[in-house]
Amino acid sequence: MQSLALPFLIYYLSVVAVVCVYGLHRYWMVWAFLRSRRTKGPESHAAVMEPLPRVTVQLPMFNERRVAERIIEAACAIDYPRDRLQIQVLDDSTDESATIAEACCASLREAGNNVEYVHRHNREGFKAGALARGLETATGDFIAVFDADFVPPAGILHDTIHHFTVPAIGMVQARWSHLNRDDSLLTQVQAMYLDGHFVIEQAARSRNGRWFNFNGTAGVWRRTTIEDAGGWHHDTLTEDTDLSYRAQLRGWKFRYLPDVCCPAEVPPTVSAFLSQQHRWNKGLIQTAIKLLPTILRSDASIRTKIEAWFHLTSPLVHLFILLLVLLVLPAMFVTLPLRHASPWMSIGLGVLFLILGALAACTFYLASQRAQGLGMWKTLLRLPALMAIGVGISVVNSRAVVEAIFGRQSPFVRTPKYNGDTVSEIDPVVKRQRRLIPNGALEIALGLLMTACVVMSVLRPHTIVATPFLILFAAGYLAIGIPALRATLTKHGHGVESIPANPAAA
Repeated sequence: MQSLALPFLIYYLSVVAVVCVYGLHRYWMVWAFLRSRRTKGPESHAAVMEPLPRVTVQLPMFNERRVAERIIEAACAIDYPRDRLQIQVLDDSTDESATIAEACCASLREAGNNVEYVHRHNREGFKAGALARGLETATGDFIAVFDADFVPPAGILHDTIHHFTVPAIGMVQARWSHLNRDDSLLTQVQAMYLDGHFVIEQAARSRNGRWFNFNGTAGVWRRTTIEDAGGWHHDTLTEDTDLSYRAQLRGWKFRYLPDVCCPAEVPPTVSAFLSQQHRWNKGLIQTAIKLLPTILRSDASIRTKIEAWFHLTSPLVHLFILLLVLLVLPAMFVTLPLRHASPWMSIGLGVLFLILGALAACTFYLASQRAQGLGMWKTLLRLPALMAIGVGISVVNSRAVVEAIFGRQSPFVRTPKYNGDTVSEIDPVVKRQRRLIPNGALEIALGLLMTACVVMSVLRPHTIVATPFLILFAAGYLAIGIPALRATLTKHGHGVESIPANPAAA
């Protein structure tokens, strides 16, 4: 084993270095966010649009029987002149959801709302294809998009449309809030993940002149921006990010409104959460492969290019976390040169990784919660679960990264919406392809491996400092793997596998 020490050390340091670089970037995000809060941001509009422009609200949906009526009714309740508002229900449903949505549209149309129901009999282009189809009959000069699990507030258009008095503004994005934040530990953790993006990342990028993305929903586009950027493409799973970067390459400016919130539900089950994570992470890498070369050759500033790099390649962190986890067991047996040459150097590397890796993530998410005025102690108590689940999803997200890099195509799998219901039947839309290794099996295997490493670390004085992290690793993989495997094996699919709200019960 001694002969493997040097190659192992190089491999280990390389993986740690990558994780630490992305950790440093998170520190920069927090710093940029806090610095920007002390100055007046660009979120206020200097003028009011008179007369109000025509707006088309697009509601893409696919088999959304639980939430179809809610989103259509909420869209029709938006406070905006009826003669200047068009609602498009872009429905690709293949089940009874189509009947529900069409009947709801008919009823609201009789009540005086301008509601167009568009039903496609194929899913060509998936969501991007539906949005492109809607543009063919859209009457608005501005296009607002809301996914089916969102509930847009009545004032959402008045809060966003006046920002387009600046001719260069091509898109205005609102912040997501969470309807079912406190339903379970899983939903609490997901809310914190999303808060990191919407409270810190989007605000930091927007206020510091960096490019950022439309989040697929809860935003308004200038129609000419969509057309000038080449329209909706469906060659990646994140058509929203793809269009965003193409538009900004064309010179359009985006505006983010952190104080304008649009509530939505987060996936209440592990399988739905993993499906969403796979799509988002694979789509980002696909977009990076597609557009980063063009971005790096563009006339954009070096700061913009660096931020675009970190944003679009951020899923790589999950792959390197998985590689780091796979190093744990051999590290128990390989005698590293640093351990004998300088124990303090070995300890120093561990502390460096702690500060630049784990603590960077903790600082990032803690800042997102404090910025919203949420309780410090509750946030601190949830951080271990957030860190554990962040490790637990590394298998799914690493697979997404590898699939994107090697060009493996996969369909756009929509995230199931429940509207507070407890699902007891399998959702055919998110039923995954059969694999040689069932979903969740790798996570469980890694969880058991980490459990064994916990025992070994306690028995070895020089590794006992790693025990708390190994416990988190084991808990994270088992918390993700057991529900995912159960969902795969049971005839009831992924119906009731949410993590309980009480961490002690998890």
